[in-house]
Amino acid sequence: MYDELYTAWRVEIEYRQLSSLPSDFYVRVAHYLKKLREYQLSEKKSVEEKLMEHELLNVQRMVEELLQVRYQKIMKSLVAGDRVPLESLTAEETSLYNGVLPSAVTYNKFMQSLLGGQVSKIEAGSPVHKRVTLRFLKQVPQIIGADMKSYGPFMVEDVASIPIENAKILVKQGLAKQIEL
Repeated sequence: MYDELYTAWRVEIEYRQLSSLPSDFYVRVAHYLKKLREYQLSEKKSVEEKLMEHELLNVQRMVEELLQVRYQKIMKSLVAGDRVPLESLTAEETSLYNGVLPSAVTYNKFMQSLLGGQVSKIEAGSPVHKRVTLRFLKQVPQIIGADMKSYGPFMVEDVASIPIENAKILVKQGLAKQIEL
């Protein structure tokens, strides 16, 4: 996992474009971090435990930088009104993206209105999110829906009603199937 994380971190730092990550990337990173933390339990540290402690610090630093850089790239694209390649996002990033997308759209409309010499009224309140029912084909960790509510975690064959924005992504990634009611 270290090599995969290092490669993802290096690519994200070096290139302007948002790189693609596997949909389960953060789940595996979290599991890896948990295993590394288990080595810190003993008082007397062997050479292996000291190496694992250094690895943990490096992994934490890379994860923080990776998340910051990816967040900045996503937000920069949103503010500029550019398309964010959803296929490059993990399931967690897609949920976050869907949560901030309405605000970015509103911001861009306000900016265009202002640049046009007008001040448009910004509507307060959250948008209405249509929901659909899904049957999960694979295990999915807890997600933040487009309505900023938590959903899941989901096990195989679970059925849930979630915002359509999130449902489309889960179906596209082969993690769930829409149920027609």
